[in-house]
Amino acid sequence: MGANGSTLERLEQLPEDERYNGLTNFGNTCYANSVLQALYFCLPFREKVLQYSHGEEKTETLLSALSDLFIQMSSSKKKFGVVAPRKFIQRVKKENVVFDNMQQQDAHEFLNYLLNTIADLLKGT
Repeated sequence: MGANGSTLERLEQLPEDERYNGLTNFGNTCYANSVLQALYFCLPFREKVLQYSHGEEKTETLLSALSDLFIQMSSSKKKFGVVAPRKFIQRVKKENVVFDNMQQQDAHEFLNYLLNTIADLLKGT
């Protein structure tokens, strides 16, 4: 294919069951969007999040909001599109005041926070 391959040829080589979604930016939320997209395309992580059942939870958690977002991203009828992670971002801002503002945040710090919070939730802490 190389540099001369057409866009159509490259699109035809993408997995049929995969969905490629951009995420809406809600005023400096690109730090979260980049982390969410990277985690979504880490297939073992995505599969575990999609398998997570939060039916028994009485309150929403960061993990249940992430699971709902990944379900929304993976069940899109279109191969390409845009998903608004509004519920997930609202949950992040509600749970951690560091992210509850319109300032740009560090993606690495957000990744650490997200993974540590998920680990704590799964341990039952």
